[in-house]
Amino acid sequence: SARALCLGSRQRAALSSGAAPDARPWRQPMAPEQFAVMRELLAAPSPVGLERAMTREVEKHMAEAVAARGWAAHRFRGSAGLVIDTDPTPAGRDKLSVMVMGHTDKIRMQCRKVGSDGKVYIDSDSHLPMTLIGNPVTIFSEDAAAPGTYRAIQGGTIEALGAIHFAEPAIRSGTRGIKAKQLYVELGVHGDKKKEQVTQGLGLRPGDAVLMDRPITRGVGRNTFHGAYLDNGLGCFVTAELGRLVHGLQDAEGLLSKVRVLFAFASHEEIGRFGSRVLANELRPDVLIAVDVNHDYNAAPGVGSENFPDISMGAGPTLSVGSVASPHLNSAIQRAARAGDIPLQIDVVGRDTGTDAMAAVLASVDCAVASVGIPIRNMHTISELACTDDVIASTHLLLETLRTLGSEGKAAFKHPDLGEAKIVHEAAALASEDKSG
Repeated sequence: SARALCLGSRQRAALSSGAAPDARPWRQPMAPEQFAVMRELLAAPSPVGLERAMTREVEKHMAEAVAARGWAAHRFRGSAGLVIDTDPTPAGRDKLSVMVMGHTDKIRMQCRKVGSDGKVYIDSDSHLPMTLIGNPVTIFSEDAAAPGTYRAIQGGTIEALGAIHFAEPAIRSGTRGIKAKQLYVELGVHGDKKKEQVTQGLGLRPGDAVLMDRPITRGVGRNTFHGAYLDNGLGCFVTAELGRLVHGLQDAEGLLSKVRVLFAFASHEEIGRFGSRVLANELRPDVLIAVDVNHDYNAAPGVGSENFPDISMGAGPTLSVGSVASPHLNSAIQRAARAGDIPLQIDVVGRDTGTDAMAAVLASVDCAVASVGIPIRNMHTISELACTDDVIASTHLLLETLRTLGSEGKAAFKHPDLGEAKIVHEAAALASEDKSG
């Protein structure tokens, strides 16, 4: 039937067996209006150091909750970072404070030089140069005559070779890639004084920011979507959506009487987690949970021999184990996942989580930390791919975590003592059972 075609295999099986379909929010398609908000937020032009467009979108999305509940906004002098505080009063300092953090900055490519032929040479920053060729971009140019004002120059594309006909044999055969220094933005200028058309006519200067122009769109796979800058617009969207969910709770007052939530949106993550350190140091939370993207290791080509953890897009958010992640907080998050029947995957990290979960220890702030991830494919490309199931599940996981921490209080902060671990011989027992069978 037409209805069955819109349902997943699990729901179709439930219908055929007479059972109720899976009604959990993260098993449903994201509502069109919610997807539109996510699309608008992810499209905000917010390169490293120029993140105000993202925090403005966040404020717009959370405006109703802020106005209705008297939440306050903390802003900062050195960056466009933002924290929405559910209890800025002196009484709030006595509550358990939980900072949930996404980072607002996008990888910032920059203009390096304008050639005599009008080509605008750029750096690739954290992008693979080969993934950028042919992609449309917008250049954000500061007006030299009016510093502090910017123009958006659209219509250019990133190029490097001009055409395959001009490429060296090794590049044509695929045995060698292009180099970052070859990248330039093609603006299509022609005629005399091409350089002057760009530098004087358009006003482009070295240092102007370059962003890929690829808003998200729905994908082919169930509940998937793709586009540029899921890293880390998704972390900001999840954090803002968490604020909306908390505001809409029937028991919101009860939860917020126990927990002070700091919805944080940090800058400068992509170049060293610098913005998050400031936010953590200024507000000194008891708990910091970073929300960022993670890899779908199972779909990554050519890495099977690396023995990465089994993590898949569409199978739920991830929780990092290792580095500075606090085991007792991770345990509380896992209890929250069980309480809410929310899928959760475990990732393994070494010395560094690779996320803003490092902010507290780098800022010398004593707090429990965790790193929650949304598994995606094609990270740091123009076609990052994710599943709305994981986005929605992440939001509900964080909500359940707030409830768990609020109900458990100080009991959630008991450090595990491995000296009390029980010695078991389960494997031997299972082997004997198999042998007897």
